[in-house]
Amino acid sequence: MQKIRMNTELRNKLFGKIKNTFENEATQEREAFLQARENVDEMYMIAHKQAKQVVERSYPKEDVAVLRTFKKKYGSPCDVVAKDKCFYFAYQNPNYKEDDDSEKEYKSHFDFGLFGNLTGSEYNDEDGKKFAFAYYREELKAKDLNPDIFAQQNENKDNPHKTKHVDECLKALGHTNYHSDENTGMAKTFNAPYYLDVIGTSYCRSRAIACTEGEYALFEKWRIAKANLVSKHQTWIDTIQKQCDQLKIGLKAYRYLSEGIELATELGIQVDEAELIRTNSTGLTIYNPSNLASMIKGMKNKNQSRQAKILARKQYEESIN
Repeated sequence: MQKIRMNTELRNKLFGKIKNTFENEATQEREAFLQARENVDEMYMIAHKQAKQVVERSYPKEDVAVLRTFKKKYGSPCDVVAKDKCFYFAYQNPNYKEDDDSEKEYKSHFDFGLFGNLTGSEYNDEDGKKFAFAYYREELKAKDLNPDIFAQQNENKDNPHKTKHVDECLKALGHTNYHSDENTGMAKTFNAPYYLDVIGTSYCRSRAIACTEGEYALFEKWRIAKANLVSKHQTWIDTIQKQCDQLKIGLKAYRYLSEGIELATELGIQVDEAELIRTNSTGLTIYNPSNLASMIKGMKNKNQSRQAKILARKQYEESIN
């Protein structure tokens, strides 16, 4: 039986199978990533419960109800109640002194949305997208997308390859516009529980909401948990990238499929050679010359009837199964 020469298609299939194993191994890095995501879910519940108390303390539910009644009665002049998922929380520094460098007031922007910032900025930033991709990694992978693109391209500037995958993931998540409530799909579902009633329709920067130092610290802890998920995702993907870089070098150097199969076996990965060949047209013709000859003969008969072509194709398919 003739040795099967390696080609691009076979290399890619072997690479994909081995990489998939790397991504599903129970490594310390992967477990740290999964634990960080669980912590995010827990901190979201705690932080939003606290945010609800702080916001309703500044904008009591009774006042909100009255203003909505006025809006219904008088229309747009009384349209001053809005739903929001991001807030400026602030507290006065109890140890502030005019003659030192301490801050009189600590204030920051906290965004509970899927693409919310991780630094306190109210503007769209890449970190919010990194969080979204890491949080919904499995859902995006199931759509044959690449949620690891930011981690893989961490040291690279924007480029067409990166932009393509980022845009595809954003679209799948339902991202439309950072300052818009028109997000759809997963983004809309994620954001829905975190909207609270606020009084005043201007930007949240203009309506800093007072909180205590302890409450502010809790909001910071929640935001740190989000940043930690991004960090753990980066660390995990870095380990996979290093392995995949070496894997590519090895597979490129191999001339025969048997060498790639041996590598997979040494890595503890079972690869079905027959399956690779059966699903690879080029590999199949090299592996079984009689099938190739039969196919070529069928191509020569230009005047063959439709029924004869169907029969020939059926016989060919039966010969390879």
